[in-house]
Amino acid sequence: MMFQSGTNYGETSTVFHRIIMKLQPQNQQKMKKLNKIFLLVFLLFVQFNFAQDSLKLSANEFISIVKNYHPLALKYQLQNKIATAEITQARGGFDPVLGGKLGEKNIDGTNYYKQKNLELGIPTWYGIDIHGGYNYIEGDKLSNTETVGGLYQFGVTIPLAKNLLYDKRRAMLDQAKFAQKMTEAEQAVLTNELLLDAENKYLEWVQNYEIYKLKTEIIDINRERLKLTIKTFEYGEKPAIDTIEALSQLQSFELQQRDAFLTFVKTTQELQLFLWKENQQVYELSQMIYPSDDLTNNLAYTDYEFLINDVESRQISSHLSILYYNQKQNILESERRLKWQSFLPKVDFTYNFFNKENYKADYLPLFDNNFQYGLKLEIPIFQREARANYQIAKIKLNQNELDTNYKIRELDTKIETYKNEILNYRTQIDLSENNLKNYERLLSAEETRYSNGESSLFLINSRENKVIEAQEKFISIRTKFLKSFNKLKWMKENFTL
Repeated sequence: MMFQSGTNYGETSTVFHRIIMKLQPQNQQKMKKLNKIFLLVFLLFVQFNFAQDSLKLSANEFISIVKNYHPLALKYQLQNKIATAEITQARGGFDPVLGGKLGEKNIDGTNYYKQKNLELGIPTWYGIDIHGGYNYIEGDKLSNTETVGGLYQFGVTIPLAKNLLYDKRRAMLDQAKFAQKMTEAEQAVLTNELLLDAENKYLEWVQNYEIYKLKTEIIDINRERLKLTIKTFEYGEKPAIDTIEALSQLQSFELQQRDAFLTFVKTTQELQLFLWKENQQVYELSQMIYPSDDLTNNLAYTDYEFLINDVESRQISSHLSILYYNQKQNILESERRLKWQSFLPKVDFTYNFFNKENYKADYLPLFDNNFQYGLKLEIPIFQREARANYQIAKIKLNQNELDTNYKIRELDTKIETYKNEILNYRTQIDLSENNLKNYERLLSAEETRYSNGESSLFLINSRENKVIEAQEKFISIRTKFLKSFNKLKWMKENFTL
């Protein structure tokens, strides 16, 4: 930032010295006060201007940077990839499993056994497991249950009660699919909230910049007024006290300008938190940046009614926040179905068909030759765990329904609040603009009276202060209107088509 002096202090000091000498016979106390003011001229009367090698940044460019490079935006995108990977993980429960075994046991020259085994298991969607394999075994110390030589096996395991209609594998896959949609909805809402924060921070930045420019412009006006007042004093047309009045007003605005510039720099630093480059590199500002947009030329002033009508026409159930809770409800319902399976007895039927190597297969009848079957039954007596888990699953469903109803009410309230803010601030803009014009007319009239010798510089300064206050209020109301517009705009982005 370049700092430049905007006043010729050598010339000004000579004039004020003559003023002080003229007032000395009148009042010694006034002279001491003037000396203090004269010192403040050199301490505080410094005008700083913008560097010429500055950068301009528009709102669209800024939002594009945030969307593409901000760590949180990228984090949300990665979260969606995690949800997709979890679906693949859940599908792994249905992957065929290929296994093999090779072994031999020999002690003191006795060949206990020599074995080769190859198996393939295929889980299916409805809880039925299909398996097949080939087993070769030979040896001198085999069990009576072992079949010497090669043996082919094909079998199936069927749940007849528990896990037949629904089981953990199907539940995990269903829940992973619901979780993906749930994550996509959540991350979209979070991303839009990030972009809303970024765009409103940009508006604050523009507001502080325009206030700073306002203070700079009024300083230029008051500097010229001070020069004119000094000349009129030298010609004997105005009293010496008018020069002090003009100087005090100028110094007051210079102090305000310094404070406005400090606020603008602070907002620039806060804006930098949203600025990132590729490969997650921090965007370090080597020079000052300034907004290329302003608060006046914005489509919001003409589009706000269309936006309100658009949002009001949307179904609240299509909001991504509601879709998030709907998908969560699906996950909890899947968990409830799974817990309900615990009430059923576990009855598993297993059938295996065998065929010895180099023998002709004799498939039918199934229970006549070369087969093995089993029937396994498990029934929890008190069902305490099943009843507790099922009750918990139902309570979680009720909790989510309450959360959904509350979220719907919250969204309705937000939409109504944002709509009222927009309409209210739009009305305030017109009132504030008219108020500003009236203060400007009063100031112009007071300046005319002053030139005719009918007013004083004190009254002009008072009118001018009112104009500055009205201008700052006007800028503030515009910012509030645009912020409220952004809130509703990004709310609309959270609705699905």
